[in-house]
This record gives sequence, C-alpha cells and structure tokens, in this order.
Amino acid sequence: MTARTVPEREPARSVSEHEARQVAEAARERHWRKPSFAKELFLGRFRLDLIHPHPTPDPDDVRRGEAFLARLRAFCETEVDGARIEREARIPDETVRGLKELGALGMKIDTGYGGLGLSQLYYNRALALVSSVSPAVGALLSAHQSIGVPQPVKLFGTQQQKDTYLPRCARTDISAFLLTEPDVGSDPARLATTAVPEDGSGAEGEAAYILDGVKLWTTNGVVADLLVVMARVPASEGHPGGISAFVVEADSPGITVEHRNAFMGLRGIENGVTRFHRVRVPAANRIGPEGAGLKIALTTLNTGRLSLPAMCAGSGKWCLKIAREWSAAREQWGKPIARHEAVGGKIAFIAATTFALEAVVELASQMADEARNDIRIEAALAKLYASEMSCRMADDLVQVRGGRGFETAQSLAARGERAVPAEQLLRDLRINRIFEGSTEIMHLLIAREAVDAHLSVAGDLIDPHSSLSDKGRAAARAGGFYARWLPGLVAGRGQLPRAYGEFARPGHRDLSTHLRYVERAARRLARATFYGMSRWQGRMETKQGFLGRIVDIGAELFAMSAACVRAEMLRAAGEYGAEAYRLADTFCRQARIRVEELFDRLWTNTDDLDRRLVSGVLDGAFTWLEEGVLDPSGDGPWIADATPGPSAQDSARRPFR
Repeated sequence: MTARTVPEREPARSVSEHEARQVAEAARERHWRKPSFAKELFLGRFRLDLIHPHPTPDPDDVRRGEAFLARLRAFCETEVDGARIEREARIPDETVRGLKELGALGMKIDTGYGGLGLSQLYYNRALALVSSVSPAVGALLSAHQSIGVPQPVKLFGTQQQKDTYLPRCARTDISAFLLTEPDVGSDPARLATTAVPEDGSGAEGEAAYILDGVKLWTTNGVVADLLVVMARVPASEGHPGGISAFVVEADSPGITVEHRNAFMGLRGIENGVTRFHRVRVPAANRIGPEGAGLKIALTTLNTGRLSLPAMCAGSGKWCLKIAREWSAAREQWGKPIARHEAVGGKIAFIAATTFALEAVVELASQMADEARNDIRIEAALAKLYASEMSCRMADDLVQVRGGRGFETAQSLAARGERAVPAEQLLRDLRINRIFEGSTEIMHLLIAREAVDAHLSVAGDLIDPHSSLSDKGRAAARAGGFYARWLPGLVAGRGQLPRAYGEFARPGHRDLSTHLRYVERAARRLARATFYGMSRWQGRMETKQGFLGRIVDIGAELFAMSAACVRAEMLRAAGEYGAEAYRLADTFCRQARIRVEELFDRLWTNTDDLDRRLVSGVLDGAFTWLEEGVLDPSGDGPWIADATPGPSAQDSARRPFR
C-alpha cells in the first residue's frame, strides 16, 4: 500500500470557553418531568418515600431473568476462559459464538425484535456475573448494549431503524459507540469529525452524508459490525447542523481500523482507532434530528452508566471471597491474619462497601425499570461512587494478599499455588475511573445537575452575558424561591430522636440513627452549596475542588440511604435480615466519617495554594526539581495526527467468525 503524505497537523477546532459551555448545556435534559431522590437530596430534602419501600421486580421479569442467569452461569463456568483471554489479550471467536447462541447480545433488546427483553436489574446482574470471569467479555457486552446501537435506536430511532438494526444486534451483530477523538475527550464542542450532507443526486439517488474524521478508543470498534458515530454536520440551507448521531455499517468503504489499542488492564478488550474517509452514510441512518447527537448520547447514558457500577459491585463480591478465604488460611504471629486489626479493618471495609455498592446498583436498576423517577443523577452517582470504591477495594485486596497480591496468577500457578488474579483485577478496574466520564468530569456533570434548581431561578443574576432586564426578572424569581426554600433547611425530621423508627428493629442494629444523619447532612449540604454560590457567584464553576466535595458528600449520602433501604427489604423478606442490618450499620458508620472529613474540607483546604503552585509548575519555575532522572518515554507528538484523508495502513478490523 502506498504511503500517504501526511500534511502538517492542523490545530484542533478552536472554541471559546463560553461556546463549549453552550454546547454542553444544549445537550442536557433541561426538564424534570419525574421526581428524583438524588436531586431532592442535593436540595436538602430527604425524600425517603421515593426509595422506600424498596421497589421490587415484576414476577415475570424474575422468572425470565433467573432462567437466563442459570444458563449464563453454566456457560461462564465451562466456556469462558478468563486466564486465556488475559494471556492472549483477545476474546476467542468460539466464546463470542457461544454468547450469541445464548442470546447474550440481546439481553436488553425487546423480545419482539429477537432479544431476551431482560429488565435493567437482571441485565446488570448478568454483567456482574460475566465480568467476574472476564472483565473483557463484560466490557464487550456492555459497550454493545449499554451505549452501542441498540439503546439509542430503541430510544430515538425510527420504526424502520428498529426493524432493521435491533434484530441484528440481538443475535448476530456487535456494535460500538464512537465519540472520542485524538484531541477531543469530554469537550464535544471541539468535535472534528464531519458529516457533510450530499444532495442525493449521486448514483444511489438518495440523500446521504459523507463522513470524514478519526475516532479514538473505540471499544468494540475492532470487531464491530455496526457503529454509532457522532459527527458534526455543517449548518447550511435546509440543514440546521450540529453534532448528530449515525448508524454506520462497519465494513463500509472508507472505514479503516488503523490500530488495536493495548492497555494496562482489560487486555482482551477490542478497542481501536477508526478512520473515516469519505464514508457515505444514507440520511435514513441518522438517529434523531440533526444537532441531537449529544442529547441522544447523554440520554442513553442515563441508564447505560449503570452497567459499569454493576460490574464494580461484582468485583467487590470477588474481593470479599478471596480476602475471606485467604486471610483465614494465612497465619502470622500465631493467628489468622484476619484476626489482626490492621488486616481486619481492610476486610471490614471490603465487606461493608460491597454491600453498599450492590444496594446502590440494585436500587438504581429497579428505579430504572419502574420508570417512576428520573434517575439521571442516581446513575451518575452510582458510576462515580462504584468506580472509586471498587478501586480502593481491589487495592486493599492486593495489600491483604501481600507479595502474592502483586504476583500474577500465571506465576502463582507455575510455582504450585492457587492462581488468584488480584493484580489483574486492580489493573482491570482502574479504567472505570476514566471512561464513560472520568471522575473529574462526573463531578462537574453531577454538580451541574445538583445546582440546576438554583441556576433555573438565579442563573441570570450571575451570568455576565445576561442583560439588566434578565437580571431583574431573575432577582424576582430568586427572591420567591429562596423565601420558600431556605427556611426548610433550618430544621427537619432528622432532629427528632424517634424518626425513621421502622429502621430500628428489635434484635437488629439501629439504622434509624443513620437515616436521621442523612436527613441532617442533606440540609447541611444544601446550605453549603447555597453559601458557595453566594460567595463565588459566576466563579462557582471554577471551584472544581469545592464542587467535587459537594458531589462526593451526596454520593455517600445516597449510598447510605440505599444500604439502609436494602437491609430493611432483606429483613422484611426473611433473607439475612440481621446480617444485612449489620453490614449496613458498619458501612454507614464508615461513610459518616468520610462525610465529616469532606464537610471539613469544603472550607479548610489548599485549593488556592494548589492553583498558584500549578501556575508556577506550568511557567517552569520548578524544572530544577525534575533534574537527576532520565525520561524513558519515546519520541513523537503528545497527540497523534488526525488530519482527515485516506488511510495509509492496512485495516486491523477483526470481525468475529
């Protein structure tokens, strides 16, 4: 293949900070048509009635879900070789064939289109089960169904698109989602991939778009049959333009998978770099109207994000099993290491946190299935919290295992010991704090939703672009809102010593005290948020340390609430009630310590010092501190060239056979 002359790299599409915010704001779902437990929590209102009694699944969903889980468990036990996938860094074709025959590609697709029609609850349980054997297989199934073609087509596609693509995705075709670019991550305003309208006068005689651009980190992109591609449509006559979503056949002329990426973890993941050069896509393949692409992506993620915390909760279960078995067998100084407080504290953290993560996932999943509540914040909190806490649990497991935790499973087996892949789990989980929204981006996304009520009534007061008349109207709205809202933050049910008495059961740990704490802490959190907005006004969005702590407090309070509600549900059902109360009590006591530390750090921190120090670092004031070492990094640009044009490489695409 002849080499392509690569022109000098063009600068990335430049946008102002204001334009970037406008694009992100336009993609948000602005209206709250249903109640939201987490939204109310950030406003200082503890709406326990929205989550208690704990929602329960439909009996038919349970019957079908349990039947599939049984088949899936048998398949995973006999047909999925996680060690082989880790060793060979790819999922065998026969494994994927088996998953297709099992119907695993269509877990979330309605039965009318050939899918299994599982509920969100059982879909998440299935992902947790699969991921415990191979996180790479879990990632394959999740990327295909949670953010790939099936979900956006189900939510926003035409009937023709549903009839065309959903049966394929349910049984045979694997899909991928393509948004990220080499120079564009969480700032979609700079998206460079274009979809230029064609007038329909070509040989095919139908309206179409011509795609050009490069997409990075395309999970499933190496093996996919169908792609969801986000591209910018230029505004023109008859075309409002904007970022739009397209279903694209992966074998279309002009598509090249230029590279299969390799990572520190998830070594079997099929993730690549995909180039589009004059790829013709029929206009009928556009999902929704032009300019709706980001809104489609964000809406898809409202429930799609729950797959990741489900897999994290499954990882916690495995951590607990290994920690229990190992720490009972390993003795030091005359007793099992679990009996030593330093090790036992880590095991207690793993056990309590695993219970809380499962509680968060199961509650959010059931809320998604019932569709009575808006769970956009709950799903985002679940993703944020689970990704952070599961990494801590995996790190603690490695520490409990000692040198064996650092040793690979293959090496352990070679010298005659049990092949426990603890170090692999730590590597595999680490990416969860980055993809589907990094922790830092999730903080900002959730913070924006948490202060939505304030911005709705007072946003124009702090917006420098607002006119005087807009500010006047905002002042009137804000006066009425805060006159009603602020008095409610002074006192509440959490100050009544017998409140939430249904969680104080004889013979069980008292969980009512924790719910009273959540109610008081929610009001305290709302007061802190209001004070921060009053203090910094338009500069509030730059206070990312403050906003991150606000969100982290909300995440802990949500997890505490979910843990208590789940414990009471299990008690009422006669399933490990006393044990569940014990786990919930311990978790809440651990969480309360973290919450108090976060509250203290809202106002006692080094944020300003850090900001000034960073300026010095970037200005080169401390380059002397870097002396005395060698940089083993190779040569090359920090960001690869993504100039549109034909590919100079053979395609690395490897569809499963």
